[in-house]
Amino acid sequence: MKQILLITDGCSNVGLSPIVAAAHAKAEGIAVNVVGVLDHGDAGESGSMEIEEIARAGGGISRMVHTRQLAQTVQMMTRKTVVQTIQLAVQKELKHVLGSGAIEDLPPETRSEVVRVMDELGESSSLQVALLIDASASMKPKLIAVEEAIRDLMLSLQARQGKSEIAVFHFPGGRHGEECKMDLGWTDNLTGAQSIFPKLQMSGTTPTGPALMQVIDFYRQGDYGRRSREETDGMMSDYVV
Repeated sequence: MKQILLITDGCSNVGLSPIVAAAHAKAEGIAVNVVGVLDHGDAGESGSMEIEEIARAGGGISRMVHTRQLAQTVQMMTRKTVVQTIQLAVQKELKHVLGSGAIEDLPPETRSEVVRVMDELGESSSLQVALLIDASASMKPKLIAVEEAIRDLMLSLQARQGKSEIAVFHFPGGRHGEECKMDLGWTDNLTGAQSIFPKLQMSGTTPTGPALMQVIDFYRQGDYGRRSREETDGMMSDYVV
């Protein structure tokens, strides 16, 4: 299961619309969750609306939270999206088999068994989470809260039975005009993400849409590499006696 978890505090102002980018992610099978981080007042009506629309277009969920609630919210959203992904798959299969995708339409005994299996899948399925952190100037006072949230998310992912991998990006990318920068590639060493925070330079514009597209491309490259290896392994197996 693939997720992008976007942590931001406001409106994008450079490049492609993040709502369009989130729709691209959904089409690629990647859910986009968005946490809007509040501090000393609200993020503004336009910022809140954009956050909701990004998540809706990306097939994910959105929350507006104060900095002190951020860690709990990040964990909750990650788990909830896993459950939603499994529910959609189960409902699609039920509709194919029974003509109805509603779990509530099943007999009580069958329904409880389906729910139990869904819970098990939520814990045992492989999960990839790409963290995309808004590092624009207005996020600087919130960096400590973001760091705590990521640390707690690492602990939550480590507690899962299934394989969990994380990658970390921030935007804007830096002084050379990069729209997004990768800080950590896919890893199941979930303690490694903490080392990136001292390196973050919080400044610049907010190119949320281009940053989302770069993370989508990163997912594509991983999938292409995996398919290439599988095809190579398949060809090599033809020559094994």
